Amino acid sequence: MADHTPAGPVDTGAEMDYREHERTYRGFLTLAKYGSLTCIALLAAMAFGFFFPGGGFFSGTVLFAVIMAAGYYVLR
Repeated sequence: MADHTPAGPVDTGAEMDYREHERTYRGFLTLAKYGSLTCIALLAAMAFGFFFPGGGFFSGTVLFAVIMAAGYYVLR
């Protein structure tokens, strides 16, 4: 026959820590948001530095900083 005894804390009705759940979720969203911004800024700066004539390391770095600053302002 099947055994229907509780097997763990979920089955026994353990309380969830909703405050910690919300904090973790907000942290994940923040990491995803600013991680995406960093990847996009890095790709744009690399494309500018490598493919456009006259662009170089310094120009790419300046563009990266500008995109990061503008993105931070928009996303906050």
